[in-house]
Amino acid sequence: MNPAEIIVVLAVLIVLLVLVVRRPGAEPASPKIDADHHRLAEEVQQLKARIQVLERVITDTRSTVDLTDEIERLRDR
Repeated sequence: MNPAEIIVVLAVLIVLLVLVVRRPGAEPASPKIDADHHRLAEEVQQLKARIQVLERVITDTRSTVDLTDEIERLRDR
């Protein structure tokens, strides 16, 4: 094997090593992605809370006045 072949083989090995070490999933998430994730998680929690209120309003057998008060509290959120 001459020196040029050794250099080519080493270059290929280095490129392969870099590709293996630097996989797409191994990179840390960017701050924008973390902020979006946090915002979406909060929004999901708020929507779940609203759904619980709506389910309770629909399934409870309370008077019309209680129902109206509950709807107004839901609107104030």
